[in-house]
Amino acid sequence: MGRRIYDLLRSQIEEGRLASGARAPSTRALAAELGVSRTTVTAAYEQLAAEGFLLTSPGRAARIAGPPRPAGVLRGRPARMQASSVAPRLSAFGERLLAGSQPAPAPAEPVRFDFLYGAVAARDFPVLPWRRAYQAALLQGHASLGYAPAEGELALRRALQGYLGRARGLACDADQVVVVHGSQQAIDLCARLLLQAGDSFVFEDPGYLMARRCFEATGAQCLAVPVDAQGLQTDALPRGAGARLAYVTPSHQFPWGGVLPIHRRVALLQWAQREQAWIVEDDYDGEFRYGQRPIEPLQAIDTQGRVIYVGTFSKALSPQLRLGYLVLPQCLVAAFRQAKRLTDRHAPVLEQRALATLIDSGAYERHVRRVRRENERRRAALLEAVARHLPPGATVSGSSAGLHVVLWLPDVPQAAEAALVAAARQAGVGVYPLSPLYAPPPATAKATARPAGLVVGYASLSPAQIDEGMRLLGAVMAGRGRWRGGRRRTTWR
Repeated sequence: MGRRIYDLLRSQIEEGRLASGARAPSTRALAAELGVSRTTVTAAYEQLAAEGFLLTSPGRAARIAGPPRPAGVLRGRPARMQASSVAPRLSAFGERLLAGSQPAPAPAEPVRFDFLYGAVAARDFPVLPWRRAYQAALLQGHASLGYAPAEGELALRRALQGYLGRARGLACDADQVVVVHGSQQAIDLCARLLLQAGDSFVFEDPGYLMARRCFEATGAQCLAVPVDAQGLQTDALPRGAGARLAYVTPSHQFPWGGVLPIHRRVALLQWAQREQAWIVEDDYDGEFRYGQRPIEPLQAIDTQGRVIYVGTFSKALSPQLRLGYLVLPQCLVAAFRQAKRLTDRHAPVLEQRALATLIDSGAYERHVRRVRRENERRRAALLEAVARHLPPGATVSGSSAGLHVVLWLPDVPQAAEAALVAAARQAGVGVYPLSPLYAPPPATAKATARPAGLVVGYASLSPAQIDEGMRLLGAVMAGRGRWRGGRRRTTWR
């Protein structure tokens, strides 16, 4: 009843039926008229007064306040917000974000066999060790719950210091580590702190689209450098162009999958020293190398303090965990800590403590070894399925490491990638085109022909699902082609 009285009086005030400055009914009279207690009416009046609809003072009758909003504006709580005819005023950064972004695709229907790169199998997550570690962190006694250090929990930073030394050959101090919300936030912090409008940056072509978007949003110009089977072509690095940083994935180039050899690593470091540029090394899936031990990071041989190392737990544990880290040159630590503090204060504390426990106990490294074996089986299943079900010319690159490959289809022209992806999805198979990962070519550049390429992730599927998915993809391709004179000719357009 109190809510009904409040709504009735408020609507009458908003609609002007109770004039501004008029005397409101007394609480005693209104209670008697409505047959409710005076306390109920008084509570409604107090709420209206707190929101500015009534003017009250001790010993005086309540009066109606002035119009709460301009005439013609609907009450915001129950009514739909009216569309504004005025264009939003954004900062230059906001305008660049809108100009460089692509419209979000409509939610796609789930498919039976989704080869989405970046996804991992839910059944691979170490549920029991994580639950024990998280429960222990939850039950730790604390006098109060306050904000944590922006750079991350000391226990996790120390655990990472030890882990990186053992598993990746990277020597660092815990003070150089900053814990972030996944590698994407690490890249965003690098963009904001190291680039500004008018600068330029070196980027692998093709490369990780979300990283390029981050760097371009600062107003910096992308200097695309081509990659080959070994990764970044360092002999094509720009000289004297004033590039402020280079973004690279040397342990497993995304998406082609090349591993940058030592002579190119040295050349890249020499270029950074000569150009006084930073190198952002994204080691997004460096734990997963098959048949050989993981490649040491670029930062491990950096003697000049030019490399910013970016690591993540998205591939080894889960992308939904949103935990990653930076290993910074000492001169950048203070700036990155302050930027992290202003961005979101700190990463989730309980998850950091649970992860530190997993690493210190050895459970995390046992988990990585187990998942590496599982993914090696998935990779073998994918290579066998490609050979068995796809056209003879289909080839795979980047299979020596990581959780995805690039599938090249010589019988399908590049312009038909989207059509192939759409046809495959209709058959229940999710595959993803390579073309969007290339930087836009200069207007004066000549178009170069290449076959269609698909980025195929396999870490979220079982070997049986991988085989069936490739079989269906092969059937889709066979259905769009025809044979003449013993040779297969495609109808892809």
